[in-house]
Amino acid sequence: MKKNILILSLFCLTIQLGAQTKDDVKTVFQTSHPWKPSIDNRADAAIVYGVGGNPSDKSKRVSFEERVKSWQDRGYKTHFMTGIAWGEYQDYFTGKWDGKWHLDEGQVTRQGDTIWHGHLIPYIVPTENFIKYMKEAQIKRVIDAGIDAIYLEEPEFWARAGYSDAFKREWKKYYGFDWRPQHESPENTYLSNKLKYQLYYNALNEVFTYAKEYGKSKGMNVRCYVPTHSLVNYSQWQIVSPEASLASLPCVDGYIAQVWTGTSREPNYFNGKAKERVFETAFLEYGSMESMTAPTGRKMFFLTDPIEDLPRDWVDFKKNYEATFTAQLLYPQIADYEVMPWPERIYEGLYRKSANSEERATIPRHYSTQMQVMINALNSMPLSDNKVTGSTGISVLMANSLMFQRFPTHAGYEDPQLSNFYGQALPFLKRGVPVKTVHIENLSYAETLKDTKVLLMSYSNMKPQTAEAHKFLAEWVKKGGVLVYSGQDNDPFQSVQEWWNQGDMKYNVASDHLFEIMNIGTNPQEGEYAYGKGTVYVLRNDPKEFAMQAGQDTKLVDIVKRMYEQKAKAGKLDFKNSFYLARGQYDLIAVLDENNNTTPYTFKGILIDLFDPQLPVLKEKVVLPGEQAFLYNVGRVKDKSKPHVLASASRIYDEKISKSTYSFVAKSPVNTTNSMRVLLPAKPNKCLITAPDGTELKDTQWSWDEYSKTCFLTFENNPDGVKVSLAW
Repeated sequence: MKKNILILSLFCLTIQLGAQTKDDVKTVFQTSHPWKPSIDNRADAAIVYGVGGNPSDKSKRVSFEERVKSWQDRGYKTHFMTGIAWGEYQDYFTGKWDGKWHLDEGQVTRQGDTIWHGHLIPYIVPTENFIKYMKEAQIKRVIDAGIDAIYLEEPEFWARAGYSDAFKREWKKYYGFDWRPQHESPENTYLSNKLKYQLYYNALNEVFTYAKEYGKSKGMNVRCYVPTHSLVNYSQWQIVSPEASLASLPCVDGYIAQVWTGTSREPNYFNGKAKERVFETAFLEYGSMESMTAPTGRKMFFLTDPIEDLPRDWVDFKKNYEATFTAQLLYPQIADYEVMPWPERIYEGLYRKSANSEERATIPRHYSTQMQVMINALNSMPLSDNKVTGSTGISVLMANSLMFQRFPTHAGYEDPQLSNFYGQALPFLKRGVPVKTVHIENLSYAETLKDTKVLLMSYSNMKPQTAEAHKFLAEWVKKGGVLVYSGQDNDPFQSVQEWWNQGDMKYNVASDHLFEIMNIGTNPQEGEYAYGKGTVYVLRNDPKEFAMQAGQDTKLVDIVKRMYEQKAKAGKLDFKNSFYLARGQYDLIAVLDENNNTTPYTFKGILIDLFDPQLPVLKEKVVLPGEQAFLYNVGRVKDKSKPHVLASASRIYDEKISKSTYSFVAKSPVNTTNSMRVLLPAKPNKCLITAPDGTELKDTQWSWDEYSKTCFLTFENNPDGVKVSLAW
């Protein structure tokens, strides 16, 4: 597989694709609808979804070109998104495109069932013919429409699939021998999932390469992005996707990290208990996406969703949106965002008012106001060199092969809820340590391990795809790194036919190769070993034991603490119950539950609470365990004499400042209420708020806060713009 990837990457390089092109788009959203006033959220770019729309969209279909024009007419830059594993491609499946039916190219389970995404929309085995269709019927059309940014989302092959005739043909083509049922052996499962991974790697490479070549022929520089779930989530949901390998493809300009309540509420184990841990899971998901691309310099958008795919209630949506939103902002080196997917379902969808109510309603005014304050803050969210509070330098090693061992299981070996991963990460995250993840595929980049003092790893849930990875790890340890390896190495995938037991390699398990090149020897007993200036500690426990059994993580924690302080000499490993980050004028706080320390976090200053739609000014904010806070710190504003909108449930345009006046235009969707706080040098004696036609708006309110020198205003939003004029 490595050889094929290398050849494709070199081919991509030879045609001058110009990946990593910088642009000025900071915020985006995706929609299958044409512009309408109720969803005009004022991000920088509208990602228009699907040549044929979104398969789950029941509204009247409008042509792609008309939808694009409708957003452009409102001042938006327009991009394009569609699925690479599913989509509104009935013309392909039913033979309209080439005269042949292709429903047999769907992903099929052992029971013979096709896995469907919608009516006549199967999850796809990306065959050569389907790739040709994507190029000719989808990509060419959108480039002809003037689109120069293309997103192919969710390259997903279900682990439980792999039984269709189309997949069997691809197997024979790739491996050179007949298909083998994946349920019959670990070897077959591993081969099956490697092929699924390779098929979507090839598909994206070919389609993106075509997009860039065709765009170039028309004088366009087409940028290509992959919106994808995190490796954490795909592994937990038992889906195979190319993930980290795409980050080094020259024809991939970047990603959207598709992390939201729906992915982050997947239960995991900690201290013997399985439950939803939305903030913690989101933090690890965003982290795995950041670490996947950081060494490569690719652009990364972080996504959040104010609701989720499954119908819940507005109270639930709000609570978990705050958790995921805070988690994404704790990565200060990412400052590009997809502010929402599907605004049509957020603003117009009907959901239960609360968990105990069957009454359904559109988004409550207080929540739409809060949400718009949050997403408009993203338009000005700065990059920052500040660090999240806590002891830094502890990382967990990940690999794409995490997805290869999830389904089906063999020989009775189980890894419930990805506990062999969470068993390494949560014992530290839950103790207030901002643990990072590292991708084994990125070890060749010098900066991958630059900030890591202690690296946690296990081959109980993944395997190295190359021997080279071990050389990089060994060299890092030799120079002073500390490696803590956990695992009994008795899972059934240790014996699959791979590089560590082929040719001149005769190792029983993958880790033995790593241990031997570090002069530790094969099958080492539990204990501490020196190599060069570094240290290796071998624990003969699978990490899932640290998560699934109450109180059992103290062994891992104690050893890592000693390694961190005494061997890595990284300072004291502090445990606490909170995270704090100052990011420009913004303050982020998250307080952890399930911690021995139950003390609330108290923060003082001149603060505006951005999770409260009334934008109250506070002298002190108290955050309880299990809660988060998003604050605007007025005290850090450098020039307090200059009028400025500090927070608003709208986007601000046409600012004009004179010696004693300040005016601007606020735009946001209709049927929503604006709240804003405006910094002024003095209390205003006049406040005029006018509609787009120039008439004075009724039912407006404003008030002055002397402590913060801010004016609070509230009025009904209008996408055509509400003008605010202040004088003092």
